[in-house]
Amino acid sequence: MCERLEQIRAHVEEACRRSGRNPDEITVVAVSKRKPASMIRELFNCGQRVFGENYVQEGVAKVEELADLHEIKWHFIGHLQRNKAKLAVQHFDWIETVDSERLANALNKRAQELNKCVNVLVQVNIGQEESKYGVMKEDVPPLLEHVHGLSNLKLKGLMTIHPVSSSKEEARKWFRQMAALKRELEASYPEMDLSELSMGMSRDYDIAIEEGATIVRIGTALFGPRE
Repeated sequence: MCERLEQIRAHVEEACRRSGRNPDEITVVAVSKRKPASMIRELFNCGQRVFGENYVQEGVAKVEELADLHEIKWHFIGHLQRNKAKLAVQHFDWIETVDSERLANALNKRAQELNKCVNVLVQVNIGQEESKYGVMKEDVPPLLEHVHGLSNLKLKGLMTIHPVSSSKEEARKWFRQMAALKRELEASYPEMDLSELSMGMSRDYDIAIEEGATIVRIGTALFGPRE
């Protein structure tokens, strides 16, 4: 596992070199869904610090089991139902999948109760797919304005799960669109922190980095195939 992590770090550095970027700008989120806490601990011991979970209950169990790892950071990267907002806010440092004002309000309310600030990303449905969560491009500005106005949510940028692409170059098209959207929004809202762009997975994270990703979500390439 340490070897896989080293390989990924090398690929991140290569992608940064090709695109004139600083590797320190890139956060690798190790996607640990359906993987045991023991594997997370092993990867933590290899130097990985940021982990991502897709399901609240499963994630919470691991966060609690690994509470002794004080430097660990947890990102929630799955679809979040409002009734799970309290659990999510309690256990995760980042919530990458805010896709409605109602969810944002629920998270903010729970964060206020817990006297906590949570980092959030707004999820964009860049491919406009009916099967995917996230807001359509044209609905992003009002949601950003809403989230920005909430006291206990710290808006940090955008996230997308791009359409499954037949090739890396097809994926590049979606990443490019997201990067362009981020630039447009940064110009329109200089008062907001939209510095983070979460996109790209095991099969195409290098292309995502070339196109401007600051957060990449890597599961299979780190943990091996999921059962």
